[in-house]
Amino acid sequence: MHLPSTARSNGRHRKARTPNPALRRVAVLAVTAPVTGAVLAGPSAFAADKATAKAQSTELDAAEQKIADNLNKRSQDTRLGSTLSGVVIDAKSDKVVWGHNADTALMPASNTKLATSTAALTVLGPDHRLTTKVVYGDGTFTLVGGGDRTLTTDDLDTLAKTAVAGLKNAGLTSVKVRIDDSLFPEPTLANGWNTGYYPDSIAPVRALVVDSHNVEDTSLDAGGVFAKLLTERGITVNGEVTRGVVGKGDVPVATHTSDKLSTIVKEMLKVSDNDVAESLLRLTALGAGRSATFEDGTAVVRDVLTRYGISLDKFEMYDGSGLSRATRIPAQTIADIVDLAADPRHAQTLKYIIDGLPVSGEAGATLGPEWGRFDTADSSCAVGKVKAKTGTLTGAIALSGLTKAQDGQWKVFSFIENDSTAGPSDIKDALDGLAATVNGCWA
Repeated sequence: MHLPSTARSNGRHRKARTPNPALRRVAVLAVTAPVTGAVLAGPSAFAADKATAKAQSTELDAAEQKIADNLNKRSQDTRLGSTLSGVVIDAKSDKVVWGHNADTALMPASNTKLATSTAALTVLGPDHRLTTKVVYGDGTFTLVGGGDRTLTTDDLDTLAKTAVAGLKNAGLTSVKVRIDDSLFPEPTLANGWNTGYYPDSIAPVRALVVDSHNVEDTSLDAGGVFAKLLTERGITVNGEVTRGVVGKGDVPVATHTSDKLSTIVKEMLKVSDNDVAESLLRLTALGAGRSATFEDGTAVVRDVLTRYGISLDKFEMYDGSGLSRATRIPAQTIADIVDLAADPRHAQTLKYIIDGLPVSGEAGATLGPEWGRFDTADSSCAVGKVKAKTGTLTGAIALSGLTKAQDGQWKVFSFIENDSTAGPSDIKDALDGLAATVNGCWA
């Protein structure tokens, strides 16, 4: 478990005065943003300076004062309603440039995934891989789930090919198929969930799934796909796919390993994958020696954030994805998590969060044109200049990330809106405008 030593906390995350030189050497936060125009190059530009920054004045420079003045006016946009929590921080000095009810805890929706990602990368490590395997015993292939929500039919076919070769070498042509998804307990609803979430918003959280199928029993579904692949390779599958656990005498016959956790986290953040987030929460709990439940997973997240020096005042988290309508997190805390991930001292572990943030105007991610983001007269100037995590639930819309302002300094921001009566698209347009204001292109 790669937890940092407990940092002092004075209400928000602060940088250490003397960062580890070894971490400073690797403080390059590379970002790929295939967007036409002024492409965001990532916070590597401020990384070296940030690591050695001395205490700065709280006085705002001219560009920051303009950000603050404009946000004071634009945060009153009627589309944002009356319940907004927002903050802007200078990433190098930690100076608060602007705040509006920044410590008010609101429903953050998928901004919760930032906390989940921080804990997963810290506890498991960015190079961690997930394993799905096939074992054989007593005439049965058992497909064992390892919590890999990225498993595909092609991956299962590779497992089937290896397993069938071994079976035929032994002179056998028939087998039973069983699935073992006991790594995670039987699915339950998180506090703040309802059964209406199944299966469109999320599937019941199990340790085995193929092709991101959102069905009631992803494990038996994956077992059925595996059985079909065996049949296509000339093996007779006896009976129905069953659920069980690996026997003591079972022997491994095939193994598949996932991409690195860092890659999984980046993709999860870009598309805001709820199912992956919930699997990561359980794997993080297991990695910390706890049980794979909502309760233990979120407890580990709180422990990790505390050890990094993030204030958990008013922090209430009940799942890994942000679907819970009971979760409450202030914009200040979300901004501090982004600020932490951009801190070069933690680049080896957390830079993948920054890498995974959607880029304004980037197709294939949640800030892309297909989602109608950054396409208004006020915000289109910021295409390619903002990296931010989106969040959307009924009655809750959030946008948190970073951008390089007109003073040449990176600014971390978080805006969380709850209960506006405006349409979701209108609210998102207003939040995009706030991000463009922080960048300064909407002057």
